[in-house]
Amino acid sequence: MVIMSKSPLADTLSEKTLLLDHGSGGHASSRLIGNLFFRHFDNPILNAMNDAARLDMCGPISMSTDSYTVDPLFFPGGDIGTLAVHGTVNDVAMMGARPRYLSCGFILEEGLPMETLERIVVSMAAAASEAGVVIVTGDTKVVPRGAVDKVFINTTGLGEIIADPAPAGNCARPGDAVLVSGTMGDHGLTVLSGREGLNFSTDIRSDSAPLNHMVEALVTQVGDIHVLRDPTRGGLATTLNEIAGQSGVVIHMREADVPVRESVRNGCSFLGLDPLYLANEGKLICILPQEKAQAALELMRSMPYGENAVQVGTVRDAADGPGKAGQVVLETPLGGHRLLGMLEGEQLPRIC
Repeated sequence: MVIMSKSPLADTLSEKTLLLDHGSGGHASSRLIGNLFFRHFDNPILNAMNDAARLDMCGPISMSTDSYTVDPLFFPGGDIGTLAVHGTVNDVAMMGARPRYLSCGFILEEGLPMETLERIVVSMAAAASEAGVVIVTGDTKVVPRGAVDKVFINTTGLGEIIADPAPAGNCARPGDAVLVSGTMGDHGLTVLSGREGLNFSTDIRSDSAPLNHMVEALVTQVGDIHVLRDPTRGGLATTLNEIAGQSGVVIHMREADVPVRESVRNGCSFLGLDPLYLANEGKLICILPQEKAQAALELMRSMPYGENAVQVGTVRDAADGPGKAGQVVLETPLGGHRLLGMLEGEQLPRIC
């Protein structure tokens, strides 16, 4: 994606920063919406300029909403705009669905540079195009200085469920394989290092990415997917605990098999963080019968964003121990076992 050094908005809007007038619903609002949002989000449904979007969808529907407050707004590998698209697209897809439509709501701080806002909108448009979704409705509010920190975005997504039955958190079964599509902790450490001005010598980048194409391939080409989840806030450890609790099973994970980039591992060691609890924005957990694990891994490794897919554990009945129903047990490299609990407290605020 190329961001022009001079914003094309300069040709159509005289203001270089957002004014309260841009959220008033009058002429300034109309210019902002037409010259920025409509131009970059261009599609027939949005361009109809109705109070609501008319959508044609079939069958059961997956719907998700999320709000994005990440700080800093821009970071290696993405920005608040890409997160606002990828995060909601991925949540919709985890029901075994094909995402189709997004809404977006902006809460903007008075004084925000127009070029900053346009950079975010351009990122959102590019992310939506890659994911194959369209932004069909939205809202913009401008609030006084200090009432919000620069930009907050909410997106809601709708998709058609194509898996039958749809994967769900309560469907993990003893004997299932637990797969992840790639390395853990990339996004969380990237945002933290950007916020705190940490200059790691190695390249640390967010993994923010759309996973819906991978999900559709898993559903249609492998099938019998029991659980799909994206381990965002709270990381892999927290998400697996949620699944174990919903399904009433023990999840046994091998620490040595969890993929973590060396740069992330070193950064976490320096900061006293555990990569198993750091947020990811472009990774999924797939739980399915063990006999289908190899086919799923080969498929994920053949696709963008899945080249580092591995099996990290198995689902067990509580009677087989160690661990009780609803727990995650981590096998250490030395062969010992320890319980891997839910995230306690706020490890990294405003991570997405």
